[in-house]
Amino acid sequence: MKHLLLGDEAIAQGAIDAGLSGVYAYPGTPSTEITEYIQMQNAKGKTGAPIFCRWAANEKTAMEAALGMAYMGKRALVCMKHVGMNVCADAFMNAAITGVNGGLVVVAADDPSMHSSQNEQDSRFYGKFAMIPTIEPSNQQEAYDMTQAAFDLSEKMHTPVLLRVTTRMAHSRAVVETKDAPQAQNAMSLPENVQHFILLPAFAKRNYAELVAAQPEFMRLSETSGHNRYVRGTRPERAIVTCGIAYNYLMEVLHHKDANEWREASVLKITQYPLPETMIRQMVADGAKEVMVIEEGQPVVEELLRGMVPSDVKVTGRLTGELPRMGELSPDCVRKALGMQELSTPEADKIVVGRPPALCQGCGHRDMYAALNEVAREYPQPRIFGDIGCYTLGALSPFHAIHACVEMGASVTMAKGAADAGQHPAIAVIGDSTFTHSGMTGLLDCVNSNANVVVLISDNLTTGMTGGQDSAGTGRLEQICYGVGVEKEHVRVVVPLPKNMEEIKQVLREEINYNGTSVVIARRECIQTLKRHLKQAKK
Repeated sequence: MKHLLLGDEAIAQGAIDAGLSGVYAYPGTPSTEITEYIQMQNAKGKTGAPIFCRWAANEKTAMEAALGMAYMGKRALVCMKHVGMNVCADAFMNAAITGVNGGLVVVAADDPSMHSSQNEQDSRFYGKFAMIPTIEPSNQQEAYDMTQAAFDLSEKMHTPVLLRVTTRMAHSRAVVETKDAPQAQNAMSLPENVQHFILLPAFAKRNYAELVAAQPEFMRLSETSGHNRYVRGTRPERAIVTCGIAYNYLMEVLHHKDANEWREASVLKITQYPLPETMIRQMVADGAKEVMVIEEGQPVVEELLRGMVPSDVKVTGRLTGELPRMGELSPDCVRKALGMQELSTPEADKIVVGRPPALCQGCGHRDMYAALNEVAREYPQPRIFGDIGCYTLGALSPFHAIHACVEMGASVTMAKGAADAGQHPAIAVIGDSTFTHSGMTGLLDCVNSNANVVVLISDNLTTGMTGGQDSAGTGRLEQICYGVGVEKEHVRVVVPLPKNMEEIKQVLREEINYNGTSVVIARRECIQTLKRHLKQAKK
C-alpha cells in the first residue's frame, strides 16, 4: 500500500504497523502530528486493536507513562519536540538504566532555525548522554521502516531507542509504502527481573554496568543495520559524512549538472548511532585526507569525528565555517560548502512583505492584555512574566505587555523570585495548558512562602498554539488552585470581553494590592476551536 505522508505521519504509521499499544505526548511543533495521526487512525478503526492515545499533562508524565506500558511488555511511543526532552530528561535518562520489557521508542522532533521554539538544541546529545541507540531517518520511507526497526531493536536489547527528526523531515511529504495491516500488539507480560526497575543504588550500579557492557553490541548493530552506508568514491582523498535529512540535500547537489569534483568523493551516510567506527576507519584507510560533515542541527558528528580520525585528516563543517553555525541547512548552503556556485534564488525577505505573528482577531488574550496593560500603567515599575503559548505574542505590537518569557512554567516561579527580591507588582501570565504542564508546582512554591504575586491564567479551554488539542486542566483550574493552597477568595474568574473591561481591571487591582498569592483566571474559549465547535454543531 502506498500513501502520501508527512514525516510525522510516516513515524506514526510505522508505530501502528509495529503493533503499538500506546502513544504518550504533549503537543509541540514539529512533533504534534504524530499523535494526531494515531488518534485519527484509532478513531477510524484502522489500528487493528485500539491504541491508547490521549495527551499527557507534560513530557515527563508522558515518558513515565510510556515506560510503565513498556514495563508491562507492550510497545509504547512517546513524542515531543526537542525542548520537551529537557522536561522528560530525568525519566528518559533513568529509563536507559532500568531498561524496558516491551519496546519503547522516544521521538524527539528538533527545530533548527527556531521556527517555533526558544532554542535549536540537538537531541542527538541526549542519545549519546543516555548511551542508547539513536535513529535519524533521512526520508519518509526510512521514517516508516526505521520506526518499526526501532521497536524491534528496543525489545531485542531491552533498551529505549531515541528517534530524532527535524522540522523539514517532520513536515514534508513523500510517498511511503506500508504494510497491508498492523502486526498484532504484544500480549501483556511482566519483567523477569523486577530489580531492574528499582533504582536503589545497588541495583542501579548493576544495571549501569550492563548498559556499559552493551555498548559494543549497540555499535555492531549500528554498523550492520543497513541504514548506515559507506560508498567509496573514485577520489577517496575527499569524503563526506552526512546524517539524516542532510543526506537528501547532498544528493540533490551532487546530482546537479554543475557538480564539481566532490561528486567523486566517498560518502558515509549515517542514520543510526552510535557512530559506525568500522566504516569511519575504512573511510580513512581508503585515503581520506579531507572530511566534510553535513548534519542538520549542532556539530555533534563533526566534534566526535575529530577524536576518531588521525590528526592529519582535515575535518570541516559547521565548526570551521564551511556550513552555517546556526539554523537549518539547505541545498544552496551545501552547494556553497562544496565550492559550487550558489543558485540565484530571490531572498524571501526581499520579495515578501514581513508579516509578524499576531493574536487572532476576537482572541480572549487580546482583551486580557488590554485590561492588564491599563492596570499595570498605574504602578511605577510593573514586571509581567510571560510563558509559552499563543499569549506570548503579547510581547509584540500592539501590546508589548510582558517583560520575560523563558520556558514552560517559568512565568510563575520567575514572578515569585522577583517578588522575593522586592518587586511589586510581580505578575505571571500563563495559559491553562502550560499551567497544568509545569505551572502548578511553581504556584505551590508561591503559596508555601506566601509570595506577593498575581498569577493570571489566560484560560482558552485548549492547547491553542499547537492547534487546539485537549488541555489537561479544562474545567478544573479553580479546584487545582484551591488544592495547591490558594485561598478561595483570592481565586477570581473573569470573562475577557470588552464589555467586562472595568470589572477585569478592578479584579486585577484588588489582587495586586493583596499582600499574598492570588490567581486570576481569564476564561474564554479560543476563537479557533469555537469556530470548529460551532461548525460541528451545525452538521
